Amino acid sequence: MPSISNLLLPAVLFFVLGIFTRVIKSDLRFPPDLAKILSIYLLMAIGLHGGNALAKADLFIALNSVMWAFILGFTLPIIGYLILLATRKVGLLDAAAISAHYGSVSAGTFLTAIAYLDNAGIKYEDYPLIMLAIMESPAIVVGLLLAAKARRTIAARKSKAASHGDEKLALTNSDNVDNEEASFTSLLHDAFTNGSVVILLGSMVIGAISLPSGMEKLFPFVDDIFMGVLCLFLFEMGNVAGKRLGDLRQVGIVLALFGIVMPLIGGVLGVYIGLNILDFSVGGATLVAVLAASASYIAVPPAMRLAIPEANPSYYLTLSLGITFPFNVIVGIPLFHKLAQLNAI
Repeated sequence: MPSISNLLLPAVLFFVLGIFTRVIKSDLRFPPDLAKILSIYLLMAIGLHGGNALAKADLFIALNSVMWAFILGFTLPIIGYLILLATRKVGLLDAAAISAHYGSVSAGTFLTAIAYLDNAGIKYEDYPLIMLAIMESPAIVVGLLLAAKARRTIAARKSKAASHGDEKLALTNSDNVDNEEASFTSLLHDAFTNGSVVILLGSMVIGAISLPSGMEKLFPFVDDIFMGVLCLFLFEMGNVAGKRLGDLRQVGIVLALFGIVMPLIGGVLGVYIGLNILDFSVGGATLVAVLAASASYIAVPPAMRLAIPEANPSYYLTLSLGITFPFNVIVGIPLFHKLAQLNAI
């Protein structure tokens, strides 16, 4: 269960305030590009900190972290895809698009987890920062592969139905295979050159190679206002999440439960990997769990919109931003921390 101290964290309270402004239909809105500016600052700040720390880090542990980031990024979408197919509530292409979101990561959730650990005075390793950057892209690749497989399956069903003269059966599946597929190479390029990945990795490199004297002058900028910027960012995310509350009826109870069960599965896997395989501290394992439990709402949606236009955006946007993100911010982070504490004993 979430602790009272976590619920009273200013960043979380601003997230709740953002939802509340939507519920009461307030006219308070952010300028269109402000949320993007805030996210760039936050990613730059954690990248600089991470790079500065990783300059003194163990190369073997860093490489091992990268390997497990790839493993999680490729495995979690497949788990999500199989669960979604078992529900029989969505088509193959919707399942592929949704599952891709749950293999990628939410930088907002990760930043909230850092704020939670810092507020509690809990130390953590910087290696999860590398994992954050790595896990943005593999899930998009898996989503594309699952979509390609789904289209072949749907085409085979149509062909079989047509051969039996059953035109009605051929048209019952809502997935449309007639849309022109986006260039796979282009989508791969977009996945690995996504803006959030570039700014995070670039800032880590700068933090790693910069002179200590130069970094000392920069730290007031990336330290002193960090929490204030995070509060503004989460307020805007709460505002956007509140906008999605009206879509919950369309998603349905079964898919809504998926938006909670899937992060729980990822969180448990993350705690195990963080503690037992990567040998991280409780704080580090908590961050790995948060990475594995989160769902992307920035990098993956536009990629899936382009690659799988047949999929319903209301499904994956409502699940990732309207259900999973609030669940992780309010319940998941303290829950995974508690789980890491219990398993570290």
